Amino acid sequence: MTTDERSLNFLEQIIEDDLKNGLSNSELRFRFPPEPNGYLHIGHASAICLNFGLGIDYQAPVNLRFDDTNPAKEEQEFVDAIKKDIEWLGFKWDRECYASDYFQQLYDWAVQFIEQGKAYVDSQTSEAMAQQKGTPTQAGVASPFRDRSVAENLDLFTRMKNGEFAEGTHVLRAKIDMASSNMLMRDPILYRILHKHHHRTGSDWCIYPMYDWAHGESDYLEHISHSLCTLEFLPHRELYDWFLDQIIDPANIRPKQREFARRNLSHTVVSKRKLLQLVNEGHVTAWDDPRMSTLSGMRRRGYTPTAIRNFAKTIGIAKRTNLIDVSLLEFCVREDLNKIAPRIMAVVNPVKLIITNYPADSTEWLEAENNPEEEVLTFRKVPFTKELYIERDDFKEEADKRFFRLQPGGEVRLKNAYIIKCEGFVKDSAGNITEIHASYDTDSRSGSGTEASSRKVKGTIHWVSVAHAVEAEIRNYDRLFTNDSPDADKEVDFKTYINPHSLEVKTGFIEPSVREAKPADHFQFQRLGYYCVDKDSTAEKLVFNKTVGLKDTWAKLESKE
Repeated sequence: MTTDERSLNFLEQIIEDDLKNGLSNSELRFRFPPEPNGYLHIGHASAICLNFGLGIDYQAPVNLRFDDTNPAKEEQEFVDAIKKDIEWLGFKWDRECYASDYFQQLYDWAVQFIEQGKAYVDSQTSEAMAQQKGTPTQAGVASPFRDRSVAENLDLFTRMKNGEFAEGTHVLRAKIDMASSNMLMRDPILYRILHKHHHRTGSDWCIYPMYDWAHGESDYLEHISHSLCTLEFLPHRELYDWFLDQIIDPANIRPKQREFARRNLSHTVVSKRKLLQLVNEGHVTAWDDPRMSTLSGMRRRGYTPTAIRNFAKTIGIAKRTNLIDVSLLEFCVREDLNKIAPRIMAVVNPVKLIITNYPADSTEWLEAENNPEEEVLTFRKVPFTKELYIERDDFKEEADKRFFRLQPGGEVRLKNAYIIKCEGFVKDSAGNITEIHASYDTDSRSGSGTEASSRKVKGTIHWVSVAHAVEAEIRNYDRLFTNDSPDADKEVDFKTYINPHSLEVKTGFIEPSVREAKPADHFQFQRLGYYCVDKDSTAEKLVFNKTVGLKDTWAKLESKE
């Protein structure tokens, strides 16, 4: 589809205008620039889909660049996880780059700034610098070290680089405008001292560039045409451009920073700092806990890359931040899994059902449809025996007229099998039902062959043969937070809203077709929801995570609007 055949979002319109004004299509280059200080989350997914999507639409290269300028928080583990997530989403980058690739060039430019009187070494404490920076309505006050000589600044900066000073004793600041209405332009810090091991450069450096200094210059060095970021970076654009003005060669591509709005997701947090808190304080098991908003957590839960790409496409790109209901994401997941997930029978809250008139030594292998959405239908065999498990909630000792499942004297169809009639039940000393007894209609077999019955009853329930059932751990997940915006109120600790019932673990029984299932395999547990095999599964014990329920809450939300 050409750009003329579809509506453009405002970022695409900017690109189209640049192309009309002389930018060559061959000069287009985009980038996704994560900081390797945590795992990617659902918010990053939108940025990934945006940048790599533009690369696909315009047949332009996209760089993956790690902005690794803070060794105190960065690890190779995060680099590896980020690459894995992007590949899982289905995207490929042209060049793998790192801000650390440019440390020497950034340092050389900083020396030039000093030589040109555009930067100085400040020896104030961070508290003093913050105080003299002023307020949005009050101009800042110049540092007492702002007028140091070029020679003294060069000497101090060299010694900073050589590791002669402790952390916090000196910083290098750009000399811009302490009276600027933009606080970021009031002599921003270019370098600080950090005696930390860097995951790529080791101990080669003990001064590190600030993000604002490294980011635009990295874009320039990589010939990025459009540097797309979220709205909180809008005030940074003036500084981004000022830095470029000092170093740019008019013959080279000048990167253009443009901003789009975050699309926050309800009942989640996406701050890496807060996600790290959840991990470190044991509220979740790890970064890939299926309750987390991280892509690794969603992958483990059973979300598909197609669903997340469709979600990003559905919410689109906007200029104003807003809150997206998590039900829309769940809808996208459900819509994709409906097409690809095999249907199987599983019982997660079992009670035994005994077919009193079925032979005790007989096993009947019945045909069951794998997925009605398949273009060419396929089938599997499920064993039917005298003793079965059914869901405890599918039987009521006393039921009203709206209950169409099993009850004393009532009839239901067992999925893919026969119509049964409840003849009685057994209770233990505590009054709990331990067995349900029923008879089956021998002529009521379901299916598509000559043996199939046309007899109808109102209710159909699922079941599993006791003798053939595969025992499994079933992890039912709910939303991690009870509040739709858990971190919106800065006066309230976001952890106050952690849902104490976000994980419920049960032992269930599943039909034997899953015995060879592998981690990440998807299934629909009929009438229960979509599940996937967890990485904790072993040959001795299967573990299933609930991905999403069958109930479409998003459609209900839309119908109310």
